[in-house]
Amino acid sequence: MKNLLLISYLDIRESLRSKWFYVYAFVFGGLMGLFFISGITDSVVMGFTGLSRLLLVFMQVTIVILPIFILITTVKSISGDRESNILEYMLSFPISLKEYYWGKFLGRFVTVFFPVFVALLVGVLWGLFKGGAIPWGMVILYSLLILSLCLSFLGVAFFISTLVKSHDVGLGLSFAVWILLLAFIDVALIGLMMQNRVSDGVVITIAMLNPLEAFRIGAIALFDPELTVIGPVAYYLLDTLGHGFLMLYAVVYPIVVGALFAFFGYALFRKKDLL
Repeated sequence: MKNLLLISYLDIRESLRSKWFYVYAFVFGGLMGLFFISGITDSVVMGFTGLSRLLLVFMQVTIVILPIFILITTVKSISGDRESNILEYMLSFPISLKEYYWGKFLGRFVTVFFPVFVALLVGVLWGLFKGGAIPWGMVILYSLLILSLCLSFLGVAFFISTLVKSHDVGLGLSFAVWILLLAFIDVALIGLMMQNRVSDGVVITIAMLNPLEAFRIGAIALFDPELTVIGPVAYYLLDTLGHGFLMLYAVVYPIVVGALFAFFGYALFRKKDLL
C-alpha cells in the first residue's frame, strides 16, 4: 500500500509539472469565470435560473471537453513510460506490477477529477455569495456524475495505454473512441433507426450503453425530472426504469464500465511484454 501511494504521489507531481494540467484546470476554471461574467446565473432558459442554470450549461461543456481531456492526457501514462524507458527504471525498484498500475490510476484520477470538482465548488460558492438558494441534492448528484464519468474514461484510457506500445497510436485510438461515443449520442442512432427501421427500444438500449449518454440523461434528469427536453424518449425511459433507478444507473454504470476496462488493462499489463 505504501508503494502504491508513493507511485500515486509521483504521478501527481509529474502531472503538476506538465503544461496539460494547467491548461486543463484553466479550461474549466476559465469557463466557470466566463459563465459568471456573461450573467448566466441571472438568465432564465426553460425555467432554469440561478445555480441550476449555471450547472445546466456546465454539464453541456463537461460532456464534450472532459472525456477527450482525460483520454489524450491519460493514454500516455503507461505507453509513454514504456517509450521513455521510465517503466523499466521504475520496475528496477522493489515495486510490484499491481502497485505500479493502480498507483498510476489513483494518481491520474486525482489530477483529472480535482480541477473539475473545484470549478463546481466555485460555482456553488458564487451562488452562496449571490444569496441564491443552493440545490445541495443536485450539487451532490452532479458531483457523483462527474466522478463516474472520470472513472469511466480513465478505465478506457488505461486499457488503451496498456494495449498499444506507441503513444501516437494511443492518441489516435483515443480520438476514435471519443468521436464514436459522441456520434452515438444522437446522430448515428437516429440514422440507424431511420435507415434500418430498428425497434425504438433496441436503439434506446444501445444508446444507454454509452457512458456519455448515461451521464447526459442523468444530468438532464437532475434539472428536468420529467425529461421533457429529450422528447418522446422520456416516456420510454421513465416507464421502463423510473426516475430513481435512472439516476442510480447514470452514476453506477459508467463506474462499472471504467472498472471493467481498468481491470482488463491490468490483465494485459501483467501478461504482455512490458518493454
